Amino acid sequence: MQIFVTAIQHPIQFGIAGIIAGGFVLIFLRAAMSPERRSGSIGWVRALTGPSARYLFAFLAVAWVVGFGFLIPQFANTAASPYGAVALIALFSGFFIMMGLLWSVIGE
Repeated sequence: MQIFVTAIQHPIQFGIAGIIAGGFVLIFLRAAMSPERRSGSIGWVRALTGPSARYLFAFLAVAWVVGFGFLIPQFANTAASPYGAVALIALFSGFFIMMGLLWSVIGE
């Protein structure tokens, strides 16, 4: 029952989670729609698929390691606390950053 009243008990955190989820959906939608555009590739797609994308993803990977390396240990018992969402975001964002890094390095 507690999961159903989370939006009422923690409206700010619920709103932030909704914005992040919407951001994920928007990014996935734009990534899925980009090959279908007839006007050629748009700027951010060209930047992610260009030869220098490996530097972007390497920077993102280092920033991810440093950022979450300092953030996650600040919370005691992360999995059983409300901050487990931060760990879940770290898991998903790290996966996509590392897959982007592998794709940009191996893809050439």
